[in-house]
Amino acid sequence: MKPGGELNRGPVPLWVSVALASGPAVALGLGRFAYALILPAMRQALGWSLLTAGAMNTANALGYLLGALVAGPLARRGRLGRTFMISVFATSFALLASGLTSNGVLLAWWRFASGVGGGLAFVVGGGLVAQIGARESVPQAARLLGIYFSGAGLGIVLSAWIVPWLLATVPGTVGWRVAWVTLGALGILTLIAIMPALRHVAPDSPSVRRGSRTHLTWRRLRAVLIAYGLYGAGYIVYMTFIVVFLQRHGARHQEITWFWTALGGAAMASPFLWAGVLKRSSSGRGIAILIGLVLMGVLLPLGSTNVVVVLGSAILFGSAFLAVVTSVTTLARRVLPMHQWTAALGLLTVAFGIGQSFGPFLGGWFSDGGGGVRLGLILSAGILSLSMLTALAQRERRDDGVDEAVAE
Repeated sequence: MKPGGELNRGPVPLWVSVALASGPAVALGLGRFAYALILPAMRQALGWSLLTAGAMNTANALGYLLGALVAGPLARRGRLGRTFMISVFATSFALLASGLTSNGVLLAWWRFASGVGGGLAFVVGGGLVAQIGARESVPQAARLLGIYFSGAGLGIVLSAWIVPWLLATVPGTVGWRVAWVTLGALGILTLIAIMPALRHVAPDSPSVRRGSRTHLTWRRLRAVLIAYGLYGAGYIVYMTFIVVFLQRHGARHQEITWFWTALGGAAMASPFLWAGVLKRSSSGRGIAILIGLVLMGVLLPLGSTNVVVVLGSAILFGSAFLAVVTSVTTLARRVLPMHQWTAALGLLTVAFGIGQSFGPFLGGWFSDGGGGVRLGLILSAGILSLSMLTALAQRERRDDGVDEAVAE
């Protein structure tokens, strides 16, 4: 790094983006999605209804929303690297603390706290990767963002092999506690990879400190903001309740492990599978295509719970659900000037967080009815259909102030 906090002008090593992907791995893979694996054991031990189970993930989503809201102001103050590292640690600590209590109020608090840290880590980390990709070509910048967001897939794979094994191995009703403590400790260990990667990122980038016109961001991203909020509500119902659904249809813990592994592995591969779509993410068409694939993944187990069909659902859903996030971020990067990227990512994540706040609660409410979890998944499919149609309304636009080298 040059004196004065300027970034080196050479290409950024690929491993930097891989290391920063620890943020989504902890914030989403461990902090958000691993809850679905632990939920059946928690419900059995604590006597929760599906509505209560959904409300716990709503608490997490509300925290995520708050984290996204404060990310923009913090970004304008600079010191993104330090903020990113602290937020990853805070998220991990909240996960670890979740295993130390069975009190419903405290568990809701720790789910909320892990959401705050996760939302902050996700947005700030995305802003860091957007910065280091600013001097790269559009395909390379999209690839770096894709690698970053696919870190959530790594978190999913890790939890797939850790959580079911712990729940099957640890006797009694304490398995879910050990699972949370283990995931929290694993999250803290990721700081070993994050700290050296931050040396390649400017500690106080002037492009981030300049004021961003968020009202301009809203106008230019209106359709995708609405679609992204709906997407947040739709996809999270599946991610919260799919394991409960499969277990109610006879799936054993080994099958759940392979299902979750397939989903996470497909998520890790998504930047390479959909590179062409991500490269052309300058309108809502590519986003709509990816949401359509997520929708197909939700619909498959509603038709059959055959193991091949269920694995197909995991692969389809997993391959596209994080690619939607990458595609939305790439679109914002293409149509807005650089100094608005982190603020735009924060605004988009707020819309996403609002959707995620409603999704688990509504999904749990529907699932507690006569139709069971199947009805909750049908709700997920309906919301995703609306999201896909709304995304098609997003037109290609580009701010006149965007650097030509970035926009070409």
